Amino acid sequence: MNKISFIIPSYNGEALLKKNLPKVFEVISDFKEKNKIEVEIVVADDGSKDKSLEVLEAFKENFKELIIVKNTINKGFSSNVNSAVAKSSGEILILINTDVIPQKGFLEPLLKHFKDEKVFAVGCLEKSVENGEIILRGRGLGEWKRGLLIHRRGEVDKKNTLWVSGGSGAFRKSIWDKIGGLNTLYDPFYWEDIDLSYKAQKAGYSVLFEPESMVMHEHEKGTIKSGFSKFKVKKTAFRNQFTFVWLNLTDKDILIKHILLIPYYKIKALISLDFAFFMGLSDAWIRIPKILAERKKIQKIFVKKDKEVIKWIQ
Repeated sequence: MNKISFIIPSYNGEALLKKNLPKVFEVISDFKEKNKIEVEIVVADDGSKDKSLEVLEAFKENFKELIIVKNTINKGFSSNVNSAVAKSSGEILILINTDVIPQKGFLEPLLKHFKDEKVFAVGCLEKSVENGEIILRGRGLGEWKRGLLIHRRGEVDKKNTLWVSGGSGAFRKSIWDKIGGLNTLYDPFYWEDIDLSYKAQKAGYSVLFEPESMVMHEHEKGTIKSGFSKFKVKKTAFRNQFTFVWLNLTDKDILIKHILLIPYYKIKALISLDFAFFMGLSDAWIRIPKILAERKKIQKIFVKKDKEVIKWIQ
């Protein structure tokens, strides 16, 4: 391994960039002193309205390895990350959100796993600041239940995981390119990293969790929490949950169950007056032509069944 690329997506992140980017520089400087590996930072600005670009230009004067990607309009997380990856040249991509602060020495535990060429991604241990408490995150579990993939936080005592977070993880670029990177159907946010990890595993690659690689994640300060209503977030989550199923699910018995249970979910949402569900499902349905076209393309790389992927994390 000769080079790694930090990928940092940003939108109206002026304050977070001022606060956290110097800490990323510090971690990189420490790493470069101990290892003969080149490091670059690619920050993709997703059409910010604040002074983010001015902040980045000022940082570039002292950190020549900083590459700034400027999107003229706001496209969403997947599109923004993909634009940064397209400008990167490292063998390993380190995805870090602007509200994530990497801790000293977090890189070495991540990178050691990439000696195995089948490893696609490795996730960090997140000390997630939520409502004044620290919750340990980074390892994800999930199961196919009633025709949907239901995911949840896993305990951080094992190294198997269903997905690696797109806000704090390492990814092998060659495999990233092979499987198509983050799917922009998930823009503006949610489910894109689960989708990426899941399709990589169905393609025969491995994703892991590394508890010795630690980062702080200040969720409340991120773009989603601060920039979108709860209704918009919930609607998008429902839309992308169905999008995920229609893109990736190939086991016939689970797929049939999913189709048969859609009326059940509609009745359940109607009883609870969950209008976000109906709008999310409607938005997903409108995208069916694009979803089916993408499904046909990605199924060509699948070598595992859905039950095999889920069995790995049990």
